Amino acid sequence: MGSDHHHSGAECQEVFTKLSEYLDQELPEGDCERLREHLEGCAPCIEFLNSLKQSIHLCKELQLTGKPGPLPEPLKSRMLECYRKALASKRGKLES
Repeated sequence: MGSDHHHSGAECQEVFTKLSEYLDQELPEGDCERLREHLEGCAPCIEFLNSLKQSIHLCKELQLTGKPGPLPEPLKSRMLECYRKALASKRGKLES
């Protein structure tokens, strides 16, 4: 994972919007390849991806029946924390 890669905040936001489709294997191969290339050099996006994977894992473990309720607050807080951390990291890199 090279730390010398620099990505724009817009590029990271695009990655964030496609991660669910990526994990569900619903993206075209070209999009998957571009996403993988971005992830190779973007620690905040990797962290967000890992957080999303953990969220999916936890949701599958719940095995909910019926209509799901709101996200548990600890999970919601963790997801928001990871998203904010990723954005703050990108802002810091863009400002330096």
